Amino acid sequence: MPDRNMNNHLHDGHRDRMREKFLKIGFENMEDHEILEMMLFYCIPRKDTNETAHILLNSLGTLVDVFEAPIDSLESYGLSHNAAIYIKMMMAFCRKYYVDKMKNKSFNLHEGNIKERIYPQFIGINDHERLIVLLLDTHGRELYSGVVNEGTLSSATIDIKKIQEVSLKYHAWGAIIAHNHPSGLPVPSKSDIEVTRLLREKLAAINVQLLDHFIVCEHDCVSMAMDEQYEDIFYG
Repeated sequence: MPDRNMNNHLHDGHRDRMREKFLKIGFENMEDHEILEMMLFYCIPRKDTNETAHILLNSLGTLVDVFEAPIDSLESYGLSHNAAIYIKMMMAFCRKYYVDKMKNKSFNLHEGNIKERIYPQFIGINDHERLIVLLLDTHGRELYSGVVNEGTLSSATIDIKKIQEVSLKYHAWGAIIAHNHPSGLPVPSKSDIEVTRLLREKLAAINVQLLDHFIVCEHDCVSMAMDEQYEDIFYG
């Protein structure tokens, strides 16, 4: 009969060697399966996570695909419910990290850096729509950034009153909104255009300018205000 204690000892030794490898060369110089294997150490004790990592990557594709996969999909490839939640937590943590790192009261938003402020807030959000609002003062400094709505967005479901309230609370001069198209192109829909026109009108009533509406998809972030088709909404 195999010695279970010896197997555990060898297994622990492998995990220690992997940790040392990470400390020496970092994830940038490690294979994707090694990265995933290591991350699974912390939610799957006493088990060979190398095999699990290979199964996930072979089945789903890339690390990004694994971390963006729905929980039930992760479970179908052998992860426990807790391990699947851990994977989703890591994606949410990455998003939180980037968003918080960008928070800075002296941060000035302009055409050159607006995308880098918006895009991280949509990392891993690929199964539903999210609407965020950025509020600025007259100098372009960020006053507030936050999620306003999540789900299926339309002119009927967007909480315009909430956007007005937070704009008044922070004494905003201007507002930028952004929302994602989880499974489509960054092209404004008829509903997007209706929402933008309505929001501009409602914000103007409280002396706040709607400066832009960004449409986000997996690999792009497009400004409506920079498209001459919609200039009348923002500059008319």
